[in-house]
Order: sequence, then structure tokens, then C-alpha cells
Amino acid sequence: MIELHYWPTSNGQKIAIYLEETGLPFEAHPVNISKDEQFRPQFLAISPNNRIPAIVDRAPADGGAPISVFESGAILLYLAGKTGQFLPSDERARIVVNEWLFWQVGGLGPMAGQANHFNRAAPEKIPYAIDRYVNETGRLYGVLNGQLGRHEFIAGEYSIADMACYPWVVNHDWQKQSLDDFPNVKRWFEAIAARPAVKRAYEKGAAIRQG
Repeated sequence: MIELHYWPTSNGQKIAIYLEETGLPFEAHPVNISKDEQFRPQFLAISPNNRIPAIVDRAPADGGAPISVFESGAILLYLAGKTGQFLPSDERARIVVNEWLFWQVGGLGPMAGQANHFNRAAPEKIPYAIDRYVNETGRLYGVLNGQLGRHEFIAGEYSIADMACYPWVVNHDWQKQSLDDFPNVKRWFEAIAARPAVKRAYEKGAAIRQG
């Protein structure tokens, strides 16, 4: 059994999608970041950086004590290793998936998050910051658009790279991006949004937000 400690943000939804796609048994443990629940000692014990998501695997493959994992990219890699799903066994194909997973973790997520923050949440509108992060997010969308012009999914086959990137594109409007400017991203986005597992993840996330 996997314990998923999360809130249905972009990073949290990555893991929810993976669990829904694979059918791994899991329990959702909401961590309401608007109430600072990520600072509770019991959560910090498994996620010392006080960021969601984190998991606890109560039945690890080695049969030993439960394993906790924090950081969404590390969690996806752990779960893919556990299940053997959505991460290729072929080394060359796996490298491509990892490249795009780390591209999201190091680029798309941080830049899109800053674009959203300075555009919508910052108490002071700072044009330089808005332009900087909106433009960089747009550049990254362009990179993704180019990759998706060559492949149906980011790394060829549907993988953890798609699960990592998709939730960050869900809020493209908040980042001042139009999918009409990136037709390959739009085609990919609509295909993933239609997947039953993705729908379930977002429906469950919406229910958690509503309490």
C-alpha cells in the first residue's frame, strides 16, 4: 500500500496520475498547504523540505521497513522502478524519459510557477518579473512544442515524462500562455486530459480541495 501525502497542486497531481494509471493501491493523505499543514512534524518526518508530495511505501519490494520518498521526480522514478511501468527498460529510451523528467523538474515547473506567482499572487505587480517568467515559460512551451512535433508523447511512448509535464500545462492561462500558439502541445494536452486515469486523478483532487 502506498500512502500519498499531497495536495492537488501541479506537483501533487503528477503522483496521483501515476498511481491511477498503474492501479497501485494507495491511500490519499491530504496535506492542506493553505493551512500550513506541510510544516507539521509528522509530514516533515517524510518530507524535510516541507513540500508536497511525499509517499510512504508500506510494502517495499525488498520486504523491509516502509520506505518514504519526497520530491516528485524522485517519487515517479521510485514508483516506476517498483512497477516496471511508464519507464522504458531499454537504456537509450530510458535516458530520453529521464532527460524530459529533469527538464520539467528543473525548468518548466519552476518557471511556470514563478510566472503564475508574479502574474496572479504577488502583492505587488512587478512588470520586469512578470515579463521575465512569462517569456521564459513561453520559451519552454516552444521547446516542448518542438519535441511533440516529432513524437506522439514527449519521449515517444507515454511515460512519467508526460505525467510530470501535463499538470504544469493545465494552468497555462495562469502563466499567460495560449495553447493555440503551440499546436503540438495542444494536441498532446487534449490527448492526456482524455485519459480515464487522468480524469480520475483530477476528480479526486477536486473532491479533496472541496473538503
